[in-house]
Amino acid sequence: MSGLSHEKFGIGQPVSRKEDPRLVTGRGRYTDDIDLPNQAYAVFLRSPVAHGLVSRLDVSEAKAGAGVLAVVTADDLEGAGYGTFQNMLPLKSADGTPLFAPPRPLFANDRIRHIGEILAMVVAESEAAAKDALERIVLDVTRLPVVADIEAALAEDAPEVHPGHANRCLDWRAGDAQAVAAAFDKAVHISRVRLENNRVVVASLETRAALATYDPDTDRYILHTGCQGAFGLRQGLAGLLNVEAAQVHVLTDDVGGSFGMKAAPYPEYVPMLHAAKAISRPIKWRDMRSEAFMSDHQGRATVMEGELALDAAGQFLAVRVRHIADMGAYLTAFGPAMPSANMLKNLPSLYRTGALAIQTECVFTNSVVIGPYRGAGRPEANYVMERLIDQAARETGRDPADLRRRNLIPKDAMPYRALSGLDYDSGDFEAVLDKGLDLADWRGFEARRRESEGRGRIRGRGLACYLEVTAPPRDEMGGIRFEDNGRVTLTTGTLDYGQGHATAFAQVVAQQLGIPFELIDLVQGDSDQLLAGGGTGGSRSIMASGKAFVEASAHVVEQGRALAAHRFEAAVDDLVFAISPSGQGVFRIKGTDREISLLDLADVSTDPDTRPDGLESGLDVALVAEAPPSAFPNGCHIAEVEIDPETGMVTLDRYAALDDFGTLVNPMLVEGQVHGGVVQGIGQAMLEQTVYDDNGQLLTGSFMDYAMPRANDVPTIDVGFHPVPATSNPLGAKGCGEAGVTGALPAIMNAISDALTSAGARPVDMPATSERIWQALNDADGPV
Repeated sequence: MSGLSHEKFGIGQPVSRKEDPRLVTGRGRYTDDIDLPNQAYAVFLRSPVAHGLVSRLDVSEAKAGAGVLAVVTADDLEGAGYGTFQNMLPLKSADGTPLFAPPRPLFANDRIRHIGEILAMVVAESEAAAKDALERIVLDVTRLPVVADIEAALAEDAPEVHPGHANRCLDWRAGDAQAVAAAFDKAVHISRVRLENNRVVVASLETRAALATYDPDTDRYILHTGCQGAFGLRQGLAGLLNVEAAQVHVLTDDVGGSFGMKAAPYPEYVPMLHAAKAISRPIKWRDMRSEAFMSDHQGRATVMEGELALDAAGQFLAVRVRHIADMGAYLTAFGPAMPSANMLKNLPSLYRTGALAIQTECVFTNSVVIGPYRGAGRPEANYVMERLIDQAARETGRDPADLRRRNLIPKDAMPYRALSGLDYDSGDFEAVLDKGLDLADWRGFEARRRESEGRGRIRGRGLACYLEVTAPPRDEMGGIRFEDNGRVTLTTGTLDYGQGHATAFAQVVAQQLGIPFELIDLVQGDSDQLLAGGGTGGSRSIMASGKAFVEASAHVVEQGRALAAHRFEAAVDDLVFAISPSGQGVFRIKGTDREISLLDLADVSTDPDTRPDGLESGLDVALVAEAPPSAFPNGCHIAEVEIDPETGMVTLDRYAALDDFGTLVNPMLVEGQVHGGVVQGIGQAMLEQTVYDDNGQLLTGSFMDYAMPRANDVPTIDVGFHPVPATSNPLGAKGCGEAGVTGALPAIMNAISDALTSAGARPVDMPATSERIWQALNDADGPV
């Protein structure tokens, strides 16, 4: 490897993703691409009603169907002793009572609680035969009253989703309510907003799929499926199967998007493994898109009432938020944490607010369950804060940028103890704001507004500053293995579903060890090769796996010094490791020209008998690194929109994103993450909305009714960076995967609100569809 190539592929270089040539030429290997000899096919019977008692479930005719191999019901699963989905979060209501967390069964038995809940599985020789048999199942349901609206679910006479318990499963409080009340009493101005954070369908490009097998010789269950971490999924499946984790093997190949949705086990997996063991054959299932709308967990679905108190100078005295969060019919593993713990962590953002108080009510409804969706509470917290600030600026006649600047935490205050109790280690928020304003040409807005007015359009601009708290630490594996063919394999428990891990991790190791980038491979989706694994989520992968690979590289160097000393018959202390001018990692005896490259040392050390005592593994390293603490990515996003008042059509005309993600291991991949997050923000802000009717029926059950962003909805996204390295991890990285959507939601909606209020109309909620915009403009009765 030449010095030039080392510079090209090291940390900070915009290296193309290793997997791209394979993926764009159709050589990807997703779960549905995998077939095994003699495999059977599974399909699932899903409830057509949202709430009811099962009076009859007759599967006898289905079992007699042509090619049918098995029919599995809740009775079969309960009889086999399998577990249920449990929520173990240690959350408590204000009165001290623990979170009400009823178990979620794999299949509904006597009671159905949401549309699409599974009642039975049919396994047959073909998918068509399984579907034919499914039609022969007789299902009789006594319908029960339905509650699908979260605010209606809080009414005293609301139908109970879980009989004997009110629909509120958590009434959580945080902050200092007395200090907030005192601050509000002395405030010169109080701004208020009520915001709906619309429920969204995750809609990953690749729907879920699974291929289940059982090995009787080893008594092991094997599951091929897309996920966000093979190690964690193995642990979860083992708990549901009531077996030791070593009896479960999870294999994940390419994953076509997840955004939080594929992280946890789903009800389909255990019955598939159960049936694979029963019939001694592999069983395959693939979700249809129409099923995915009902079978995948959904995201967001909250109502927030926010208040911001300011003094005469515009200082933020206090913020108060009441947050009502829809959980769906059951709790997912992380569902209640998003509107509670994550709201507390992220609401303070990058401002010197005097006090905060949060009330979060988590509520059951007869709807599909809610789980993590890109950001998982971080966008919601930043959204309410940024909408409040713009509202305050509008009401007090202040420039929205100046009002934010006045309240930013200064650079010289770092480290800074936030109201969340977390310590911000780094950040230069004012510089990020200034660079963001320049990137967006903030000063040129008025000229663009006049030009829009000349064409009969209404132009608005929106600013959003944000700070996110990345996922809490989970220990991570760092493995470096030197193969006989001269290649090097990295192993870690985070998992790529579009992020480009194979490239970024290779850049880290190439820089640490001077190994040619093109010789480095990555294994992350085989649970048998993992010692630990926190999975990918919460924007932590480069920090957790990056730190693990830095530590593993240091171990490789120490082992290499001992091996090289043994080969040269020299003292270990006389051996040094360095990156040569040619870019190779080499071991050299001090004061001499005697040296050996790392890869040559690996090659000549393949025979364990030639290795010194204690180094039987040669240069190979497999360790579990203590994960670094959360980091604090932050940024300034600015959007400009144009509205056609005749139709209500909104055009997102300009978008600028200026972010501080700390050290950028690969700026090109980071920019791609920003683009993706912003586009998902565009979707939620302007187009997407999951709608249930009063009977709990899903009205937006396909892409005919559920609008997704398209290329012509997306403007050129100008991206810039102001890296302030984190001090909490050796790379100085801060995480970037969710920031795009966190900045986009308030930036876009603030821009739309600016345009509407300039025309005398009131702001609207997400999604800001043309219908809502047109109605708001036609209801306008003067300046707002």
